[in-house]
Amino acid sequence: MVSGVRTVLGDIRPEELGVCDAHDHLFLHSPRLPGQELNDATAARAELAAFRAAGGASVVQWTPYGMGRRAADLPLLSRAAGVHVVCATGLHQAAHYAPELLDGLRGKLADVFVAELTEGIGTSGVRAGLVKVAGGFHALDAHARWTMTAAAEAHHATGAPIAVHLELGTGALDVLDLLCGELGVPPHRVVLGHLNRSPDLVVHRQAAETGCWLAFDGPSRAHHATDWRMPDAVRALAEAGFGHRLLLGGDTVTAGARAVDGGPGMPYLLRRVRPRLERDLGTELTHRVLTDNPARAFAVDWDGR
Repeated sequence: MVSGVRTVLGDIRPEELGVCDAHDHLFLHSPRLPGQELNDATAARAELAAFRAAGGASVVQWTPYGMGRRAADLPLLSRAAGVHVVCATGLHQAAHYAPELLDGLRGKLADVFVAELTEGIGTSGVRAGLVKVAGGFHALDAHARWTMTAAAEAHHATGAPIAVHLELGTGALDVLDLLCGELGVPPHRVVLGHLNRSPDLVVHRQAAETGCWLAFDGPSRAHHATDWRMPDAVRALAEAGFGHRLLLGGDTVTAGARAVDGGPGMPYLLRRVRPRLERDLGTELTHRVLTDNPARAFAVDWDGR
């Protein structure tokens, strides 16, 4: 079998992924973010171009089913900017959806995930490269258990990685107990997101010891414990021998946060975060986190699927 990262333009060799923003959004809308939608294709193209100019080569978009992924637009944007884009299937917390949409997915959620991973999203022909699901604040409700069970089924059918939104960075160990303990997903196929939002170094290390991926994202969010604590958390994990399990992302979720609209946006990861990590952790580890680790985290033995 040959491992590949499934991008919106097709599968590529892991080493082609290059410098990677491992968690971000080009398009996204939610009733929880009224008036702040990411739905401007011109702005998305400019954002990708700015990321490319800063030295970026790939972006993993975690926007899941029903939240305005605009999958059909992604190949054109990827080609125009010269940036690899990986698209997600999956389902977020129930609060992001109309009840009737969720009702329509009962009994077939895993099938939807598998189809989007192997056949394509709608009529776009774009295949997803990962499954994104979400936990709650220090808890896993019935919705989270339903979506994670479907994600596990999709993983077992395809090998696809599962990326998890941790609400305010909490619940990491509960997620791992469910996905890896009860549902049999190998830990190295699980990416835990938003760990920077709950800088509990003990939990971080316990999670890392399972073999999962730890994503520190949203570095520009001043209302979270991010910029000033994230390097210490990354250093602690690296010094404990887990530098090979770390990922970094920008997690731009509102139009005002885009660089092209005056915010930090995707380039911030490389313009500000990378130099700080190189100073604190060294260039070798920083390169590993931004390049080598995502290549391994998102590569799958698709084997014709």
